[in-house]
Amino acid sequence: MTNLRINPGKLSRPAYRSLAAFLTGEIESGALPAGTRLPPHRHLAEDLSLSVQTVSRAYEELARNGLITAEVGRGTFVRAERGEPATPFIAERGEAALIDLSMLKPAVGEIHVQKAQEALARLSAELPTRLLFTFRPNVVLQHHKNAGISWLERCGLAVRPEGFLLTSGVTPAMTTALTTVMHPGDLLVSEEVGHHTLPALTKYLGLRLMGLPADDQGLRPDALDAVCREQAVRALFLVPTAANPQVNMMGRSRREALVELARRHDFYIIENEAWGPLVAERPPPFAVLAPERCFYMTSFTKCVLPALRVGYLVPPTRLMASAANRHLAMNWMASALLAEMAARWVRDGTAWDLLLWQRQALHERYAMARDIIGADRLRGHPEALHLWLPLPESWSEDAFVSHARLRGVAVAPGAAFALEPRVRPGAIRICIGAPTPAELADGLRAIARLLDSAPEPALLTI
Repeated sequence: MTNLRINPGKLSRPAYRSLAAFLTGEIESGALPAGTRLPPHRHLAEDLSLSVQTVSRAYEELARNGLITAEVGRGTFVRAERGEPATPFIAERGEAALIDLSMLKPAVGEIHVQKAQEALARLSAELPTRLLFTFRPNVVLQHHKNAGISWLERCGLAVRPEGFLLTSGVTPAMTTALTTVMHPGDLLVSEEVGHHTLPALTKYLGLRLMGLPADDQGLRPDALDAVCREQAVRALFLVPTAANPQVNMMGRSRREALVELARRHDFYIIENEAWGPLVAERPPPFAVLAPERCFYMTSFTKCVLPALRVGYLVPPTRLMASAANRHLAMNWMASALLAEMAARWVRDGTAWDLLLWQRQALHERYAMARDIIGADRLRGHPEALHLWLPLPESWSEDAFVSHARLRGVAVAPGAAFALEPRVRPGAIRICIGAPTPAELADGLRAIARLLDSAPEPALLTI
């Protein structure tokens, strides 16, 4: 933490603007380099004989200008670069008193430990030497491919062995898909409240990103059509099956309308269905409706076991070779050991059993949330890993997140999922998978109490 040398007598009124201007100058001059931790609101207020509210307003001004970022539980830091996207979740530090509802994880129990121990014991005794010694990405055991065909069939797709890639989850699949069809300067569109890694990923790849309005079924076709008439859209990125931040469930007719636009305006669709077949009643994937222009990706991480970072990417047939080359250049290959474990679990039914267990656990947790917070306050789905909670006008996202953290509950601000700076969701995301049922109940009760109270500015410290 830095010791700021500020002469209180040189702060003009309004004091928060003067303080913000001073700190801006220190940051831009390099006196406060990237990564510098700023003093807590209360400490700086005491040093300068100011109110905590005044310091908070100065920090808020710096945050709006992209100069600092607050990391829940750690403090306020000078950003590495203006506009660098913030993560919506807290870092995993194992704080005993913290109920973490910010990180999107599936529910887990003793059954997961038992199944993993059994699988690893069998794997150590029966490990194929070819699997153990290879690092050639073209060496994929046939039963790994067969498992992929079987799992993708559960997801609603019929594929051939040569029609998909094994990946280490959906993150490398996203990068592979984007680099297969897009070049620097191309335009990617998505929902204006969407996948939180898209702003960073598109920035690093030199792509343009535009967030468009959505309703309760997701992206609005009229908004997309209007953009396509103005400029060339290269690809559309969607999370259509309740896994998006606002838990929108896109129906078949909406999907067909977007496919019609894709064909008319000639752009690709990149479909992220990370949860696979977790949502039981869902329309056909885009890759079924328009296989010639759709990329489909899924993984076992969110629906079976967090550590099972194995997934599948299904590109359009004519782009399979290009996608394989991109994946080779950036990721080389999926972990052979994890691919073996996933294949065995698909073959013996363990993967499906754990997915069904997950569905049941989420049904129970969703019912709990509706009972504690109120069904009319929440947006959710009984088989979703999270909830979307619009906040009352009396609460800002930052204030609510800070107050919740002071009460031992971590939640994600809606702004972390905004793909456009103008978008202010005025909501928080609540993840219901990771905690135990008892911890979840305690966390939800704390959130419910906050909703029914007014913010206390004096508590807004980091």
